[in-house]
Amino acid sequence: MNIGSFLDPRFLIETFGYLGIFLIVFAESGLLVGFFLPGDSLLFTSGILASRGFLKLPLLLFLTVSGAIIGDSVGYAFGKKVGPKIFSRDNSLLFHKDHLVKAEQFYEKYGAKTIILSRFMPFIRTFAPIVAGVGKMPYKTFISYNFLGGILWGLGLPLSGYFLGKAVPNIDKFLLPIIALIIFLSVMPPLIHFYQENRSVIKKFVKDRVFGSWRP
Repeated sequence: MNIGSFLDPRFLIETFGYLGIFLIVFAESGLLVGFFLPGDSLLFTSGILASRGFLKLPLLLFLTVSGAIIGDSVGYAFGKKVGPKIFSRDNSLLFHKDHLVKAEQFYEKYGAKTIILSRFMPFIRTFAPIVAGVGKMPYKTFISYNFLGGILWGLGLPLSGYFLGKAVPNIDKFLLPIIALIIFLSVMPPLIHFYQENRSVIKKFVKDRVFGSWRP
């Protein structure tokens, strides 16, 4: 067993079962150590396996939704109680003080819908509830968006995998390409956002380093 095995959704599901699915969804939703876990591909793959009778769909959906909601709630509580202490110094092992300022500006710009949108963005969904707690988003606002986001994500991906598994014969043969596509699509929003925020810098870098070094 190696580290790569723990990033393989099918291995995780077949090895750790329902408890593993719940714990991974919980950790990726609100624990700092869970940002690298394969949440999207795990949920989609679990839905495919449910279509093959390996998992019971109602229990699976209950665990994915509850894990997502509880995980975000824990992340919010962590951010509210511990976050300000982390940002009390200019530099720390995990964050910089300006992260808190940027988080406050982000929520001022996009509002509480960030909690829903971040569900479908790897890495960001882990830190969004923590930053919400640090930024002192009202808990009543947070929990309502948390429930909605958790339901959309926790139901949407497993059900998509389930119905695809029912519709496509021998889908197991295409599982790896499907997982790769899910990972690609899930990382596109943050990459696009990064490009839009740093467009001028990227264009200048390409112009200076790539085209600038080439002379006809």
